[in-house]
Amino acid sequence: MASASATLLKSSPVLDKSEWVKGQSIRHASATTVRCHPAAASVLTVKASYADELVKTAKTIASPGRGILAMDESNATCGKRLASIGLENTEANRQAYRTLLVTVPGLGEYISGAILFEETLYQSTVDGRKMVDVLVEQNIVPGIKVDKGLVPLAGSNNESWCQGLDGLASRSAAYYQQGARFAKWRTVVSIPNGPSALAVKEAAWGLARYAAISQDNGLVPIVEPEILLDGEHGIDRTFEVAQKVWAEVFYYLAENNVMFEGILLKPSMVTPGAECKDKATPQQVAEYTLKLLHRRIPPAVPGIMFLSGGQSEVEATLNLNAMNQSPNPWHVSFSYARALQNTCLKTWGGRPENVKPAQETLLVRAKANSLAQLGKYTGEGESEEAKKGMFVKGYVY
Repeated sequence: MASASATLLKSSPVLDKSEWVKGQSIRHASATTVRCHPAAASVLTVKASYADELVKTAKTIASPGRGILAMDESNATCGKRLASIGLENTEANRQAYRTLLVTVPGLGEYISGAILFEETLYQSTVDGRKMVDVLVEQNIVPGIKVDKGLVPLAGSNNESWCQGLDGLASRSAAYYQQGARFAKWRTVVSIPNGPSALAVKEAAWGLARYAAISQDNGLVPIVEPEILLDGEHGIDRTFEVAQKVWAEVFYYLAENNVMFEGILLKPSMVTPGAECKDKATPQQVAEYTLKLLHRRIPPAVPGIMFLSGGQSEVEATLNLNAMNQSPNPWHVSFSYARALQNTCLKTWGGRPENVKPAQETLLVRAKANSLAQLGKYTGEGESEEAKKGMFVKGYVY
């Protein structure tokens, strides 16, 4: 019997080279045009083979009432999570926790995509089923973290850049064969350190190259320039920096012939710095964030899947709900890690008898954010644990 991932592969038709997504300016090229413009023809050939599928994948992830579970913590970061509940950082413990996450009954009702770390993409659950197959059976699209982490950016004001472009094409092709259908690349911008023009340009260019390579290999790229919460700056300064960053990002996405209908974004919400004395209400966060989106994000982009940064579980949900109180040209949703997992992890505590209660806790958070995506979240009945702030200065994912 064919596996679920094999079924997924079969259900993704490769288009004829002469086909293209409706609405694109490039049409069927004549043989003469192709011979005269080999560079243009190669762009058409590569992108056309996946164009239809990329749009379909992006729209599936950006479906009403659903968002993304980010469970792509590196082994080192996952080790810190496990240490917080007294567990050793072993592959068996990481496997047990990730099995708990992907096997939550009914999770696919609220979660449309799951970002995996490379280990998890190739891993099986504790009972021997492929993680990818379990997700597909839940109607959840498997995704993969493809960046190689942050390193110091020479010539900057103590800022970082994201590495991982070397070998990305071959890795992406292998991930696609394993069943992944979208990718994630996270880079960061720091407000206290500038941000310098160099850091913003490097972040935007790296994201654009990654996005083009991902699309060429059938993966919908999640574009994530995270503006870190560190700092005492107010919400207006965050807004100013976010406008600059997103203008640069979309300029380079266009320069690299990235198809906007086949991408997803993972922006930070526009909030004051973590050390700012003036806190913002969900309504203020929504007002500033939506103003940013309207000024910078083309409506062709199917989904805006916000990261939670250092917000508490409830805070992230309330802010998302506030943004969905009126219609948006995009699917405004979530791609949360700790804001979905925090209470779940503590409930589990590494004990087999706590798996079911922990799964129920994760489902509560997923449902709350599903309601927020629909603008129907009230915040009633939330636990004190879910309301705790989780910001960690200098947090690197």
